[in-house]
Amino acid sequence: MSESPTGAWNDRMPWVPGNRWDLLAHREPEPVRVSVIVTHYDQPAELARTLLALGAQNYPADLLEVIVADDGSPDEPAVPAGVRLVRQDDRGFRAAAARNLGVAAATGEVLCFLDADTTPEPDYVRKMVRLPTLLPEAVTVGRRRHADLSEAPLDAPIAEVAPARELDEPAWLRDAYARSGNLLDADDRSYRYVISAVLACSRSFFAESGGFDESFSSYGGEDWEWAHRAWQAGAVFAHVPDAIAWHDGPDWAGRESADHRRAGNEQTLRLASLIPVDGSSARGLLPAAPDLEVRLPAGVGTAAAFVCVDSLLVAFPRARVVTDAARESAVLGQDPRVSAEAEDDVRVVLELRVPVVVLDPEPLVRAIAVLSGASVGTVELVSPEGTTLGHAISRRALQRRRRWDMSDGHHVRTVIVDGTHAVGPEPHVEAWVGGWGGADRFA
Repeated sequence: MSESPTGAWNDRMPWVPGNRWDLLAHREPEPVRVSVIVTHYDQPAELARTLLALGAQNYPADLLEVIVADDGSPDEPAVPAGVRLVRQDDRGFRAAAARNLGVAAATGEVLCFLDADTTPEPDYVRKMVRLPTLLPEAVTVGRRRHADLSEAPLDAPIAEVAPARELDEPAWLRDAYARSGNLLDADDRSYRYVISAVLACSRSFFAESGGFDESFSSYGGEDWEWAHRAWQAGAVFAHVPDAIAWHDGPDWAGRESADHRRAGNEQTLRLASLIPVDGSSARGLLPAAPDLEVRLPAGVGTAAAFVCVDSLLVAFPRARVVTDAARESAVLGQDPRVSAEAEDDVRVVLELRVPVVVLDPEPLVRAIAVLSGASVGTVELVSPEGTTLGHAISRRALQRRRRWDMSDGHHVRTVIVDGTHAVGPEPHVEAWVGGWGGADRFA
């Protein structure tokens, strides 16, 4: 196995290799216009506390825009002078739509999302927007701490009153940030640690990634679904632990009851249909959008295509395989996972230069699995005999390559995949279906 490093990079470029936001730890940007979007529904006291705290931020006031996005509260919320209010009709829980409504009214280069019951400390905005100001692809998530603020004066400095009333912090979230080095070691499943109550990104990247999915109409899930799409689009994830906002009350996930479990199950089932990543999607059912698409070269004969496609689906049972032989072979055409048309909605594309037979799936599966991380964007595959079989590339690497017109934002890894061999024009099909013979039967 070999790996080529990223090419020339310097810290004045608008991107970093992989997820290496730490390379910019020494840089402080010139302040830009920031739009803080506060999502609200019928929490007037909590909203008042949060707006007071936003008025006390140590970010330049003339560059700070505050927008309250109201999700159809029974009474129009009161906002102070200088704060904009946008509202939508009450048609159930529509936080995703409310946030998008706030974004539509925003004029800032960087967006900073807060919930009405999540009150920021004075340096919250400045710390949250540093990376998105430097890197258009950066998505930062702050630290949401919890406190019982029911008896705290609304105008009391949050950094002074909240610690004495602190509640338990979600251990699963705290531990995930610790394990990943504050998301420096993010991967395809790190969307689970991006929380919309303490979120910031550039307005340009938010628009490019498509915003929040407004079909979400119950608590939770819309931020994870957006974060998954953002990661696939090339987002650079970073947790900013000293950007602290205090949530009034305990963490929702920690409230154990039948209703909460039911709501959690609904969220998980919805995300399973939208995010075809191991650990999120179903373990056996076919996802609506496959995680991997394998593309065979044009003109592969029926016998070679059969052995190749069948062995690939043993290795990757939920993949989509694209071959023009699907038009001619009834056996191939009857499987819904086999198509003659390529798609663009997959996390990884494996482009084969030659048809292959996979006699031992494990080495090939391991080789493709490295694309789940942030640093490797392309894997070149070589057979034990030295034949170049093809390459796999992640959507994340491809999107960043297109966005910045560069090819060195990710490592390229070359892997000799034991157990995967090139297939000749007339492989021994009976040997394949019978499960006997070695690689020489398929050459």
